[in-house]
Amino acid sequence: MSESLRIGILGSGSWATALAKMVCENVDELNWWIRTEDMYEHLGKFGHNPRYIESIQFPVDKLRLSLNMQDVIDRSDVLIVAIPSLFLHDVFEEHKPRGLEGKLVISAIKGMIPQFNSIPARYLHKRLNIPYENIGIVCGPCHAEEVARERLSYLTVACPDTEKAERFACYLRTRYIKANTSDDVFGVELAAVLKNVYAVGAGLAHGLGYGDNFISVLISNSAIEMKRFIDAVHDIDRNIKSSPYLGDLLVTAYSVNSRNRSLGTMVGSGYTVKSAVIEMKMVAEGMTGAKGINEMNKKFQIDIPIADAVYRILHERMSPVLEMRLLSDNLG
Repeated sequence: MSESLRIGILGSGSWATALAKMVCENVDELNWWIRTEDMYEHLGKFGHNPRYIESIQFPVDKLRLSLNMQDVIDRSDVLIVAIPSLFLHDVFEEHKPRGLEGKLVISAIKGMIPQFNSIPARYLHKRLNIPYENIGIVCGPCHAEEVARERLSYLTVACPDTEKAERFACYLRTRYIKANTSDDVFGVELAAVLKNVYAVGAGLAHGLGYGDNFISVLISNSAIEMKRFIDAVHDIDRNIKSSPYLGDLLVTAYSVNSRNRSLGTMVGSGYTVKSAVIEMKMVAEGMTGAKGINEMNKKFQIDIPIADAVYRILHERMSPVLEMRLLSDNLG
């Protein structure tokens, strides 16, 4: 790295904790905004997050923790925003962050901003006045739990300015993390939203008792549907079979670590959507993603039957049995 960048993280959930682990291996100091006082005190004293991925041990001397979001923003050249999409707008409304326009802001937000049915990049640009060339996205396929175990994982950093993407990617690379770059911010973000929706669908099928054969057809059709939707919204030359698109879809749809697959499995097994969300005690971004994609598609009118079925099950109380039976008759 020719020039050292000061890195800050906003958020303290599992994905924020995993990203902090990667960055800590490449910096002498990490600025980190922690929302709750008990987590702030525990992390500063013992070097691990008491609520998320407790197995990750941080060098306390590298952590510059703060309960004040603006302090972290002011001390950082690059901000990683890893706040769940469901809460992002409320958090920013509460803390009124300033001065983000001149920073490189990397979104690690995996979902739609529900108040605006907006992908994170558009929200950051419209609400916080951050130029698109200063907005980046970090995506998988990568589960936080496997980062904790230091299993080989792959990330993609997307930014319209690929030089900025590469400069930041250097801070994520470790012996177990490979990081590539892309300029397809909108495509990567839409893929990150859609893969959560399709993972809920895979979980629904699993919970209803469908086997691996059907689920493989469901996911292969989901990949086709994903390409059709992304190309209609943002038509550039992209390889949908590459890791930030198909790879992230596969790991989210099949992994036991996938919260979205777990949500679908519970609903398919007989839980109501509300009871499944309460039982999980964690955010499954496919909930807001399904609604956001449905709203977005009112403009584009793209044929996305799998995403539509997941939306109807999660938000219109339609029968999972009926919706999956109708899909099974129309998949090829």
